[in-house]
Amino acid sequence: MNSVEKEAWDDIIGPQRGLLDLKIGEIWNHRDLLFMFIWRDFKTAYKQTALGFLWVVLQPVLMMAVYIVVFSRIARIPTEGVPPAVFFLCGITLWNYFTHCLNRTANTFVQNSNIFGKIYFPRLITPLSKTLSGLINLSVQFALLIAVILYFVYTGQGIHMTGYLLMVPVLVILTGCLGLGTGLIISSLTVTYRDLMFVVSFGVQLLMFASAVFYPVSIIPEDYRSFILWNPMVHILEAFRYAMVGAGAHSLTGLLYASTFAFVTLFSGVVIFNRVEQTFIDSV
Repeated sequence: MNSVEKEAWDDIIGPQRGLLDLKIGEIWNHRDLLFMFIWRDFKTAYKQTALGFLWVVLQPVLMMAVYIVVFSRIARIPTEGVPPAVFFLCGITLWNYFTHCLNRTANTFVQNSNIFGKIYFPRLITPLSKTLSGLINLSVQFALLIAVILYFVYTGQGIHMTGYLLMVPVLVILTGCLGLGTGLIISSLTVTYRDLMFVVSFGVQLLMFASAVFYPVSIIPEDYRSFILWNPMVHILEAFRYAMVGAGAHSLTGLLYASTFAFVTLFSGVVIFNRVEQTFIDSV
């Protein structure tokens, strides 16, 4: 009899795999590690800060105050009959989640090269944990938005929530997919082109002006509106405002376009990310 018994291995690290061999099932097998990374990201985000987790609330409040002064009082940008505080906070809440997903995943390879070079685990867990940990901040800011809306509803400011409120989880998922997918693509490219790390933060700020965060699409002249509508975040933000306060342009076609763009971007990002992860250690 053969005295050598076969061993059952949890992970088998093989040579380079096919382009579409994404091994998504490995993420579920390492879900404990994923949850640990989510908790780590949450704890370290505000570690050694004086105000700690209060920054989650203070950030959108301060941004809202600046927007009210600059865009509502000085620039006189209309808010479609909605109180400026509510209008701007709707845009800020979802936009902050998008930028969180994008910025935190855009430098995954470079930032985690030491860990990736020492131990094997599904590399996709790292950017995925950033996206999921952002849901904690989003939940707190969303609760703040609801509280502000209820205040204006109580004082009779003409705010009307619609049945589209049930679409909010879908809009959040689309935002996360779009931010994660874009971040994965950028992260993969920064392995070779480090200049992108300097472009991302500046580019995100420019993108905010083209995403209807602090203005309604209705004020854009017809000649330029078609260019703005190529941005999928415009459709998501407008649908989010309509769901929350009954204001903003929304269309099924726009949401279908945004959904298709988000899922194609996410799929492309995962494919490129998995392709680069096989050889990135030689570049960093």
